[in-house]
Amino acid sequence: MDIRVLQYFLETAREANMSRAAEKLHISQPTMSKQLKDLEEELGAKLFTRSNYSIKLTEAGMLLRKRAEDIVSLVEMTKAEFQSLDDINSGDVFVGAAESEAFQFFAETASDLQRDYPNIRYNIYSGNMQDVCDRLDKGLLDFAIIARYIDSSKYNFFEIPGNDTWGVIMRKDDPLVLRKTLSIDDLFELPLICSRQWLSLDLTRWFGEQADKLRIVATFNVCFNASIMVRAGMGYAITFEKKMYTRNDNDLIFRPISSVPKSKLNIVWRKHQALTPIAKLLLNELQERCSNLLDDTSTPKTAEYPR
Repeated sequence: MDIRVLQYFLETAREANMSRAAEKLHISQPTMSKQLKDLEEELGAKLFTRSNYSIKLTEAGMLLRKRAEDIVSLVEMTKAEFQSLDDINSGDVFVGAAESEAFQFFAETASDLQRDYPNIRYNIYSGNMQDVCDRLDKGLLDFAIIARYIDSSKYNFFEIPGNDTWGVIMRKDDPLVLRKTLSIDDLFELPLICSRQWLSLDLTRWFGEQADKLRIVATFNVCFNASIMVRAGMGYAITFEKKMYTRNDNDLIFRPISSVPKSKLNIVWRKHQALTPIAKLLLNELQERCSNLLDDTSTPKTAEYPR
């Protein structure tokens, strides 16, 4: 299976039109058609259904699209790694990150490092913890910045400064805005809009056997969509403070949930992972900044930090 043909396939899938895809890749339409037909024969499956004006992916085509995206990304990352092996002054770093205010710590460190190494390019993949860890496990990321649930048998990690406060996003005209905080018990009375990550990681930990009594009306993995649902009156979104725009002049208000621990972020990378010089440099810079910001009683956990 030729990586070049997978790139042809992905571009055709994106454009939903073979002629446009061929034009974008600067090859002839007959060449594109033949390459994709040969790919179908190699796989023994039909990848597209064709009409006069567009093409659509079959079920086999959708499966290949997911695999091809990972394969092409891994090839591109591998090329970047080898190009950076002997060059400490430049290169690509691939980072997965959960949405969090604590990401500012990474951004400030990366910005400072970029002044000394202006040819570093940061490739940031944002997603929930499961999405980010899947990409990390596949070798598509150098490291990830995720919440506290770390499998120490698979990953090295250290904690970064900052934390996130759990709370509820509601409309500004809601009677509950008169409250300074909400309690866990208050949530049983509300229609809740929750992230899928929260459902899998926090639901039982917060509520135990009472979790099935909650009224969950919607789930999300993008906070912007959750804010739209809150504005429409569908319910109350459980999320971190500052993940949605909730200033006093806005139509949404955040209220913290009492008795829920704040969430910490960790930088993690796979054990026995070969990091490029520029990725090691960044990780060392992040750890050094952590050491400068945290006192001896709150030193972040570390494991096999690369030097």
